[in-house]
Amino acid sequence: MPEKVVLAYSGGLDTSIIIPWLKENYRCEVIAMVGDVGQGDEMDEVAEKALRTGASKAGVEDLREEFVTGYVFPALRAGAVYEHKYLLGTSLARPVLAKRQVEIAQREGATALAHGCTGKGNDQVRFELAYQALAPELKVIAPWREWNIQSREDAIDYAVQRKIPITASREKIHSRDRNLWHLSHEGGELEDAGNAPLASTWQLTRSPQEAPDREEQVEIAFEQGMPVEVNGEKLRPVELVQHLNEIGGRNAIGRVDLVENRFVGIKSRGCYETPGGTLLVTAHQELEALCLDRELLHFKQQAALKYAELVYYGFWFTPLREALDAFVAASQSNVSGQVTLKLYKGNVMVAGRSSPQSLYRTDLAGFAMGEGYNQKDAEGFIRILGVPARSRAALRKESRDEDVVRTL
Repeated sequence: MPEKVVLAYSGGLDTSIIIPWLKENYRCEVIAMVGDVGQGDEMDEVAEKALRTGASKAGVEDLREEFVTGYVFPALRAGAVYEHKYLLGTSLARPVLAKRQVEIAQREGATALAHGCTGKGNDQVRFELAYQALAPELKVIAPWREWNIQSREDAIDYAVQRKIPITASREKIHSRDRNLWHLSHEGGELEDAGNAPLASTWQLTRSPQEAPDREEQVEIAFEQGMPVEVNGEKLRPVELVQHLNEIGGRNAIGRVDLVENRFVGIKSRGCYETPGGTLLVTAHQELEALCLDRELLHFKQQAALKYAELVYYGFWFTPLREALDAFVAASQSNVSGQVTLKLYKGNVMVAGRSSPQSLYRTDLAGFAMGEGYNQKDAEGFIRILGVPARSRAALRKESRDEDVVRTL
């Protein structure tokens, strides 16, 4: 019997040509796993395309709820942002896709897993580290590291020769990855870091020039760091993200143009649209500023950098990420309340924040002198803090005095 291979299939250029390539070169049965993480495509049509191009089976796996609740929201609570800008949309989707791919392989009795990631990118690491954590016994086939196709143009030629339907063309050469959290763009004019993105590159968000000429307000409510309401309406996680994507998109929110450091050591340039995610990250940060004490907030900011690296590098299924999640969960116990944001032509401004667990006290923070803070206590506090400084100053004075004595 031929070997069974489960392919993570998106229907894009790369995976479209991989099914016939696997059958030609491995003489194997290909099962296509179509993971729905909110791409916005007609997923049944994607599965049908996989069958037409040679897959023995192709099923759509609805992973949207799991993606948001199990991956996106934990990263949001952690404050994970890679290199100050990237909200990790692609990075967060890979482990949930790889996990389901492994589950299907085990159910179908497959012996190998395949993906369409290139040998230059981060995604190959993310998929394969997940495979190794969940099913190290399964073989991995990465066609981009084996075949002689060197570019997207070569891939298009391969598809045309075999009459494989594709949407990519030499005129439409962007590589895009979309899910509920974001839409990424690479290739085309973006390969030159000196080029501005074309107006046609952006898909989810209006330009500031096309955004409404009036300000829009949005209130987001959180319970223990998890977003639960928008403008007073309770929404399920997927609906909540979709709704905020619409609000942010029409107000030109969430565009990022980034030169980033890939895990494999290459700098790459990409553009990302994360309209709803930008609103959630901003609101969550503001609520944490209200509810977390200084030491916890500052330490959590350090942990957030590490969390972002783990996600970006593909180390989702690791003890460290799990331990960080436990820390984050403890840190979020009092992060409940509402944040109101004002949106205007690409700008996000804070209009208000409130929480029953707020540590902000007007009797302490205001200019009026109340009973909760004795200003005279500050003198001793500053004197104690200054002990090291005064000791060093005394030592420098003794050294100068000795120099004076030696010169006499």
